[in-house]
Amino acid sequence: MWQLDTIDVTFQGVAHAIASYILRGGDAVVMIETGPGSTVRALEAGLAGLGLRPADVTHVLVTHIHLDHAGAAGWMAQHGAPVYVHHVGAAHVIDPSRLWASASRIYGAQMVPLWGQVWPIPPAQVHALHDGDVIALGAVQIVAHDTPGHAWHHMAYQVEDVCFTGDVAAARLPGYRHVRLPTPPPEIDVPAWHRSVERLRRLALRRLYLTHFGPVTDVPQHLALVDANLDKTAAWVLAQQQAGQERDAIVAAFGPWLEEQTAADDGEATGASLYDLVIPSFMSVDGLLRYWRKAQELP
Repeated sequence: MWQLDTIDVTFQGVAHAIASYILRGGDAVVMIETGPGSTVRALEAGLAGLGLRPADVTHVLVTHIHLDHAGAAGWMAQHGAPVYVHHVGAAHVIDPSRLWASASRIYGAQMVPLWGQVWPIPPAQVHALHDGDVIALGAVQIVAHDTPGHAWHHMAYQVEDVCFTGDVAAARLPGYRHVRLPTPPPEIDVPAWHRSVERLRRLALRRLYLTHFGPVTDVPQHLALVDANLDKTAAWVLAQQQAGQERDAIVAAFGPWLEEQTAADDGEATGASLYDLVIPSFMSVDGLLRYWRKAQELP
């Protein structure tokens, strides 16, 4: 038997933006997703609320190395936990300088307020995962599924009939039907994403645990919406590009279009601002523009 708890790391002081999951079974205390370095105090407080200290965490798993998912992995490693990560991302948690530099080009002066600090992890504490690897932790067996599309360094973690899906199953905030696709540069691959969703579908899962945010129980319907909204969003950006719109004009129009999608799904657009905190509109546009330029072999 195993026990699951959710820590809300209250990113930017906002609830239901980023989740960290604590899985306990036997002597194992497994953290899946750490959140960013800017939320380590909330992460520590969440652990304390469960009667745990950071040093009590025996294993840390991150679905991928983006800062909202793995930014605090090095901080957790300082407390002794080994960190499990996709083999493509392993080098970047050992030396996060390129990751930080890449994100800095996007966020500029907002890097530290948004993401805090990123800590390097000693190589001996980093475990590089490949597709199908099984992490056996006492009473808990975790299967790593290579699930590209959002990023090439993305794993989903299956425990029996539930799965921790990172960003491959998109974002869906509590109380909403709307499913939003995080499509940041540079690795969006629409066909690969569809294949990853199909892989999740074939696992016949009972529940998904989204990093943004919380459990999903209507799994077939949710995955169908991930597929549909991925195509809808990618097609909208392509149409703007083909109409000759410049990047800034596309970004400006994208926010209102997303509000329309939220309102169509939920009868109101009140969740649009929270979705935009979790998935900045400009990044989604940039990722899809890059994808279409590559698909069309444009410079």
